[in-house]
Amino acid sequence: MNPYWAEIKTDDGMEGAVNKAVNFSDKLWDWFANVDMWTSVLFSGIRIIVLFLVTRIIIRVVSKLIDRSLARQEQSRMNMNPRRFATVAELMKNVTSVTCNFVMVLLILSEFNFHLGPLLAGAGVLGLAIGFGAQSLVKDVITGFFIILEDQFAVGDVIQTGTYKGTVELIGLRSTRIVNMNGETYILPNGMITSVTNYSFSNALAMVDMPVKNERKLEDTVSLIKSALTGMQERDGNIIAVPDVLGIQSMNTSEYVIRIVAQCVPNTRTEVERMILENIKQAMEFEDMQKQALAELAASDEKGGE
Repeated sequence: MNPYWAEIKTDDGMEGAVNKAVNFSDKLWDWFANVDMWTSVLFSGIRIIVLFLVTRIIIRVVSKLIDRSLARQEQSRMNMNPRRFATVAELMKNVTSVTCNFVMVLLILSEFNFHLGPLLAGAGVLGLAIGFGAQSLVKDVITGFFIILEDQFAVGDVIQTGTYKGTVELIGLRSTRIVNMNGETYILPNGMITSVTNYSFSNALAMVDMPVKNERKLEDTVSLIKSALTGMQERDGNIIAVPDVLGIQSMNTSEYVIRIVAQCVPNTRTEVERMILENIKQAMEFEDMQKQALAELAASDEKGGE
């Protein structure tokens, strides 16, 4: 090759490299000196920091509200394992944290000009598929969550839902366990519990209908019953107030019925009714013994007089 042409090509190559280096440095300088770009980056960074701080504040505030709400529930009537409250609190906090962080990540991605439409569409389809596949489970969990949160019933309460009646033995987010008076255990999915009758919320009312023969005077019967029930409140702590004799409830040709009522502690109605009947029976037996003793005494006096 001619040395002249080789020298020209070498000079052209060096000049091209120099031009490329100069152009790169100019572009780099223009990039660093781009005020609009740095302003946009600054505001995006500020927005990202604000989003992060707001997310942390929301999570902290919601966690405090959850702790205070569950603390009030613990101080209420509910007789539940404290670990269940801790479990529910952690569950609620985790749901809040995941939701807030997910929203924060989406907003941060939008600051970097990511297209969120396909991502949200895919997440929506996935959530819809999971919802249809496990809708009964989701319903059970949501219902169990609100049963605990709203204090609808607690462990130890006597409730009735549908045809099932008994004492609540266990409350879970998925199911509730009820034991009836015969020892039969019912395990009900929380989604099936649509209406509940709770017999443990307020005081019970014991009610006894006492049949009495028409030959017996009403005044004597009422007086006997009142004397039999006197002092029951002191003897039985389940009775809140002294039993009240309301009077005749019904009557036919052979007998009349006296109704007695008494306020008592929840879930003790049957025991109090038995106690009222026992006291009345004992009073009647004592009255019969007195009459028999008086009759025997009168008979002995007649024999002595003869």
